[in-house]
Amino acid sequence: MAEQQDHSPRIMAVIDYFRRGDAGRPDMLDGFTDDFEFFFPKFGIGRGRDDFMAFAAGLVGSFKAFGHDIDGLRFIESGDSVVVEGTTRGEDREGATWEGGTTPGGRFCSVFEFRGALIARMHIYLDPDYTSRDEARFLWGKDRRW
Repeated sequence: MAEQQDHSPRIMAVIDYFRRGDAGRPDMLDGFTDDFEFFFPKFGIGRGRDDFMAFAAGLVGSFKAFGHDIDGLRFIESGDSVVVEGTTRGEDREGATWEGGTTPGGRFCSVFEFRGALIARMHIYLDPDYTSRDEARFLWGKDRRW
């Protein structure tokens, strides 16, 4: 779905962010305003590149591998906002793996707000227990469709 050529410039900016981030490129924030706001569960709200790099260092440091299913991303665009739903896959430092849609962890939804052509706000909504180690909170068991 993400590879369609008829996406708006804002959706393309979001796709570009995911691609750059997955590749670990230092220019991944080039599409953001200098004072952008972001949210991630267990991190809270951060502002600007320095906060984001501190967040990214902690997150990336917990993984051996991480990536988004770019082709499977779904978008809703309205006004200055782009909402994206998708899945991730990866492996943590202990060797546990996940694949959104197959395992309990790995689904996400993010809300991006733009100021002109640049991302000014990005709030990420997901369960950060990617590898399902929090057994006590599987109130309905793990024998489910993911």
